Amino acid sequence: MDLGLRDRVCVVTGASQGIGLETSRRLAGEGAGVLMVARTEGPLRAAADELGAEWLAADVTDPECVERIVATCAEQMGGIDVLVNNAGTSSHVPLADLPDDEWYAQFELNVMASMRLMRAAAPRMAQRGWGRIVNVASSSGKRPGQSNVAYSVAKAAQLSLSRAFADAYAKDGVLVNAVSPGPVATGLWVADGGLGDQAAKAAGTSREEALAVAASKVPLGRMGTPQEIADVIAFLCSERAANVTGAAWSADGGAVNVII
Repeated sequence: MDLGLRDRVCVVTGASQGIGLETSRRLAGEGAGVLMVARTEGPLRAAADELGAEWLAADVTDPECVERIVATCAEQMGGIDVLVNNAGTSSHVPLADLPDDEWYAQFELNVMASMRLMRAAAPRMAQRGWGRIVNVASSSGKRPGQSNVAYSVAKAAQLSLSRAFADAYAKDGVLVNAVSPGPVATGLWVADGGLGDQAAKAAGTSREEALAVAASKVPLGRMGTPQEIADVIAFLCSERAANVTGAAWSADGGAVNVII
């Protein structure tokens, strides 16, 4: 299926690994120009070189990052058509132990960074009469988990933010949606020191047992893959999703057991 993305200019944050990397790969494969954004230059440069994409090493929580992204798109790529706000992270911290700093950090990364980029990109897309914004949220934004409630609350706010921008810009041809993955087998979960290890330490089990417990809570009986989430994101970025805006698409293997 041709997604109609050839020569569209796409920005993907958190692009050096996991869902962001696979989304960049999928968009580049459709013939889009992709600007990959992440904090660490080495892995980012290597990934961009592999895909033939542009790259920008930047921390999206830095307010000045927005102008750098917009300027790079304008000067090197001719504008911006698609924005994928994917940058995010979490850790296993019980509710009673969550410090204020973690609440602020999660809100800054998931809400304020997404808002600043949308605030800059959406009007530019509106001027061109076409645009797509996809915010990578989480199933825990629909049903809070207990591993990091600050993350869940921030993701819920990101979903609300997505709907607000969708309502504001739909008439201008700018479609804004969110994707809500469940557990995904990326480094966040399966790498050394990741959520699997953190959950194992809290439960007094092995990483394999902790990951099996997380997978068992998903009706499909397994974690998702980055490629599966990237396919959903790419569709929502495309011409094929021309009648979809203000949606929060679950891509969680059925983990949130309600139809929302």
